[in-house]
Amino acid sequence: MPQLDTSTWFITIISSMITLFILFQLKISMQTFPGTPSPKMLMTQKTETPWELKWTKIYSPLSLLQQ
Repeated sequence: MPQLDTSTWFITIISSMITLFILFQLKISMQTFPGTPSPKMLMTQKTETPWELKWTKIYSPLSLLQQ
């Protein structure tokens, strides 16, 4: 029964790893990533409510006792 020749395995594995590393680096370098986020100025909309249009008097509970 013949012996399995493993003398070339080291160079095969190392060259495969180097090739995969280079391919992954090239694939990653082709990706486009979004730029740095910048804050947006958001304009809040003013909603008109009925109680803002007229003057209302607010009574506190303590002022009701002193009448």
